[in-house]
Amino acid sequence: MALTGLSCLDFRFTCEQNEGMAGYGWDEYDVRQGGRQTIQDAGNHIDITTEFVKFPGGEHGGSWGTRIKGIPREGGPPRLISTVILYASLEGFGSLQVVNEEDPLGYEGTVTLQGETNELGKFKLEITEGPETNAHPISQHETYASKPLDRTMVASFQVPEDQMWQTKAIIFGHMKNEIDAYIKEFGNENAPPPWQVFTIANQHNPGNMHVIQKVFDGAFEFDIIYSSESAPSSVTSTDITSGIKDTTEAFAHRFNRIFKAKAPFNVGKYEKFARSMFSNLIGGIGYFHGDSVVDRSYAAEYEEENEGFWHETEEARNRQNIKLEGPYELFTSIPSRPFFPRGFLWDEGFHLLPIADWDMDLTLDIVKSWFNLMDEDGWIGREQILGPEARSKVPQEFQVQYPHYANPPTLFLILETLIDKTQSASPKDGSDPYDTVRNAYLRHPTLALSYLKDLYPLLKRHYFWFRKTQWGDIKSYDREAYSTKEAYRWRGRTPDHILTSGLDDYPRAQPPHPGELHTDMISWMGLVTRSIRRIAETLGEEDDVAEFLGYETAIIRNIDDLHWDEAAQTYCDATIDDYEESMHVCHKGYISVFPFLTGMLPPTSPRLGAILDLISNPEELWSPYGLRSLSKSDEFYQTGENYWRSPIWMNMNYLALKALLSIATAKGSPHALRAGQIYTDLRKNLVDTVYNSWKETGFAWEQYNPETGKGQRTQHFTGWTSLVVKIMGMPDLGESKGRAMWDEPHSHNHGHAEQGHGHDHGEEGHTHEKIRDEL
Repeated sequence: MALTGLSCLDFRFTCEQNEGMAGYGWDEYDVRQGGRQTIQDAGNHIDITTEFVKFPGGEHGGSWGTRIKGIPREGGPPRLISTVILYASLEGFGSLQVVNEEDPLGYEGTVTLQGETNELGKFKLEITEGPETNAHPISQHETYASKPLDRTMVASFQVPEDQMWQTKAIIFGHMKNEIDAYIKEFGNENAPPPWQVFTIANQHNPGNMHVIQKVFDGAFEFDIIYSSESAPSSVTSTDITSGIKDTTEAFAHRFNRIFKAKAPFNVGKYEKFARSMFSNLIGGIGYFHGDSVVDRSYAAEYEEENEGFWHETEEARNRQNIKLEGPYELFTSIPSRPFFPRGFLWDEGFHLLPIADWDMDLTLDIVKSWFNLMDEDGWIGREQILGPEARSKVPQEFQVQYPHYANPPTLFLILETLIDKTQSASPKDGSDPYDTVRNAYLRHPTLALSYLKDLYPLLKRHYFWFRKTQWGDIKSYDREAYSTKEAYRWRGRTPDHILTSGLDDYPRAQPPHPGELHTDMISWMGLVTRSIRRIAETLGEEDDVAEFLGYETAIIRNIDDLHWDEAAQTYCDATIDDYEESMHVCHKGYISVFPFLTGMLPPTSPRLGAILDLISNPEELWSPYGLRSLSKSDEFYQTGENYWRSPIWMNMNYLALKALLSIATAKGSPHALRAGQIYTDLRKNLVDTVYNSWKETGFAWEQYNPETGKGQRTQHFTGWTSLVVKIMGMPDLGESKGRAMWDEPHSHNHGHAEQGHGHDHGEEGHTHEKIRDEL
């Protein structure tokens, strides 16, 4: 749908950054029932609302209806004329045609299209006239007689399938021909008014793309109705009215039950915010289909075994040994509808954490869709740019996928979540007609076992691909470690980036070296090994359990042996110095706490005190708005691209909160009280940071400034930033925990955290037991 305020001639085809929007996105949305979306178009002085409702029934997925409303914004021109352009197109086999009797003046009443495909069967699509309150501009210009704007205009085209995604150019090209004809006939002196000029022709012909245009004066409303012939009955505007009411009530009920906010966020001002964050996350789920650009040359340079390897890999990439593979399909939740409309492997696991609470059936469909992309070696491309339309949004140098490049395997977070949820009771929601579908895997453990059993061979293939391709070298450099095998290094390294790690420009060893070992990589491998070991236990694969437990034990031991720096009191990457000896490269930040973030440190770990020091020190990671990605004291803080060199990222902060909560509620943990204090303050800081920026700007953001708390980079980033909804629902440990302040850095204390003599530990233990039961 394209819309413009014809007083300023500003067409909107998509919502893009930096176009002056006051906000856009879902206010509430459920994939199974529908929702409401609002576009606050300040530039065109109008707010557009789309209310979408699904109607189940029949053999082809049911029917649906959408109500489009336009309301002029305050402060706009006294007379606001807007045009709405819709298009319906059909790829592949099938038919889609306008069935109204042809009228050269345009169409009165409802415009109806009928279609048929193998997948959808027979259906009809109706664009209604709307209520009598709709007004249309009337012109005294002679052109009005041949194209009265109180009617709906329709233009039909036969478009090659490979060009169908370029609808904007097709429509604008057609409209330009109309404009040129007006100018040629009337010139500038006697030109029709803009709302008459910027219109399509009435060309009702057979075709596979049909463009529909309406022009309104002031507020407007109309419906788009899709009715499947196999459904019990056709949908009407009356059905949409009642459906909107029912959908809103159902969403509110379910949201308040699933994401019930805990103190201090269980107050009214956070309610709309939380619903918007989650709705835009789940409303960002889409289906993508197309070919992918892949380099399967398996060039020797890609092994990255020589010093200066990044020069060799650049030469190999420049040889452009690429080809199109596929087509593939992917069902995925995306980071940002306007800016990143495609699948990202390491984002997905974080996206699905809240979605798994809402709809496990939907979540597992997405997980399986990703693993179905796996090749015979176990590789999954980290960025799924499928088809020419997706590639049009990505710079060419980032389009190629390489089968030796990894990405953080966050989907295993979801598989652990599935196991956890199957081991706890799942309350039934009798008011939700879809409850039995959403929670089928949780109510019927045999279904979950069957799902995991089907997926297990792919999980093992993926796991051993990581071990084979991302291994790190211990033996060649006489490194001392519990295991001579459990070390890891990201491939795809350059002096400035490790894009494959997800932490792009985070400072690493300089220059790069094939003997490097990466703290975050071994930590992710520890998490994945724990996860696949738990899956093997669930499936009764005893031999595999023993094998994975051996790997897991070795990884945990090697994290300390290879990456702990006693002098720096932190975890560090390792590299090789000029004397061919292993050395640590320490840049305190997210990398330094990765074993903590991924749950590799037990509550009694001797490293936890230093980890908590680093997290809570305002001269290091702590800020009033969240944990910085890089220490404030690091020489590279806020330098270069400054992408992962200071900003606050919600996914990493969520992992930190989860780890802190685990320590705070663990029996016998010497750091429980202190972790609880940090957790309480960090939780409040994070929610308020995202909320305050959303309230000020109307958007969630990709990252947040650690000095101001302002959102920055990509706006409407409703992927992992939506984890704030889960954070709001995490337990409140209570004000008795105190405030997390760094009073005396030399003492390694976090404010009053270690003043145990001032607290009743018996009462605290009771509190921890209660929270564990709640979780």
